[in-house]
Amino acid sequence: MPEEKTPISACRGQAGPGAAGALQLRSGLQQGPAALSAAARGRCCGSAARPGMAAAPEGGHVTEDLVRRRAEHNNGEIFSLEEISLHQQEIEKLEHLDKWCRDLKILYLQNNLIPKIENVGKLKKLEYLNVALNNIERIENLEGCEELKKLDLTANFIGELSSIESLKCNIHLKELFLMGNPCTEFEGYRQFVVATLQQLKYLDSKEIERSERIKALQNYPEVKWKIREQEQAYLLKRAREKEEAQRRIQERKDEKQKQMDSELGFDSPDSPQEKPSQAEGDGERERCRTVENDDEDRKFWEEPTPYTPESRLETHRYIEEKRRAKDNVRESKKREKTAWTLVTAEGKVLNVNVPKLHFSLKDDEENNQIILDLAVYRHLDTSLLDVDVQPTYIRVLVKGKPFQLVLPEEVKPDSSSAKRSQTTGHLVVTMPKAKEIILAKQKVSASIKHSDCNAQQKNTRRSGQVEKLEVDPSKYSFPDVTKIIQEKEQTGQGPIKLQPQKVTEVKKSCVDFENNEDVPPLI
Repeated sequence: MPEEKTPISACRGQAGPGAAGALQLRSGLQQGPAALSAAARGRCCGSAARPGMAAAPEGGHVTEDLVRRRAEHNNGEIFSLEEISLHQQEIEKLEHLDKWCRDLKILYLQNNLIPKIENVGKLKKLEYLNVALNNIERIENLEGCEELKKLDLTANFIGELSSIESLKCNIHLKELFLMGNPCTEFEGYRQFVVATLQQLKYLDSKEIERSERIKALQNYPEVKWKIREQEQAYLLKRAREKEEAQRRIQERKDEKQKQMDSELGFDSPDSPQEKPSQAEGDGERERCRTVENDDEDRKFWEEPTPYTPESRLETHRYIEEKRRAKDNVRESKKREKTAWTLVTAEGKVLNVNVPKLHFSLKDDEENNQIILDLAVYRHLDTSLLDVDVQPTYIRVLVKGKPFQLVLPEEVKPDSSSAKRSQTTGHLVVTMPKAKEIILAKQKVSASIKHSDCNAQQKNTRRSGQVEKLEVDPSKYSFPDVTKIIQEKEQTGQGPIKLQPQKVTEVKKSCVDFENNEDVPPLI
């Protein structure tokens, strides 16, 4: 039996932000591939608290909404999806993808909390699977991925190296990545993998030469026996780590329960000495709680702990708990904001202008309605406005801030309408009055009626015939130029001569007109 190595412990706070802290703590203990493993572990510890990380699915499950959001490049269609990236989504179980995305060729699942490879056996077209930086401890359930060419298992917790024998069925597998796993520290690790998977071309980004494979096959029985022994030792160590993790979790639960009991308190409530200074007591209690939380955070992040799937999951749970607590505090502060008094206890409606907007209230007597023009911000989205018209008052919520105005008269809420100006952004609310007013018709004078009648007659005359200028000869002293030429008698012409007949009627000549024959006619 080989000598068992002591588990390497790391401080969460130093290893959390990135690989630098992990390498600094482990620099004197690990070299080569093991150092890379430590760096990868440091990254995955710190990834859970990354502020810019995308929103994770609720409960750590793969949901249809998540898959559709990550399938934007395919217009949100998941049945024909060939590539999808679900990295850094805090997924704790791999599921549903073999039913929803049967045509997947490339699947990225790195930097999650997946403990087991499952539910991917029906992805017959899958060529590349990336499950790096997860909690996987065994290679399994990949026999059905017939077209698998590349498998990335970097920085997981694979200690059962013999589980790679399940990849013999994947005849197209050319590249395999196992860097950062505990099995890479086993003696004869590379020889065992090269001899077991003869279809491989690259292992951990290094090409497998023909001479290397021949040598590995020659020493295969001896290497396999060594690998089995080291596996057994590793499994015993993992069992102890799991027990230690369970004990640590139970201790933390007990401490939390004691803390909750102390916060509830068994002191005598409503003591006379505490009543006068209730506000001061609340402030002091809040400050004490903040100090306790800071101490708890410091203790958690500075506590040395082995890097295991349990510690990684525990860190994730702790961060989620703190995040949820902050959200609850934020929501409680929002609810604790002083409510605006809109109606008094006696039922009197008040005029309120919390958003401090300019407005104008117009009484349109002609149309029997009241018009409110509220100077809402021009670029404010209309969905942030809520208009409530009541018979005696109107209330408008602008981004949750109330504007309330008592109306001078009772209006009809059902017949009211609200419109938004596209140029100024103002909100215009039209409210018809409840009392209808019948306006009396104005009396029209006789002269106006006479002029209207004359106008009507003129209009009808214009429509029927062409108007002619009428001249009263008795009112003018100048001669009538229309009668200068003496009218001639015209006779009808045709095949038969008719009696002479006058075509035009002779009108009465003017009194002052004299017919002078010396004056030539006007033609």
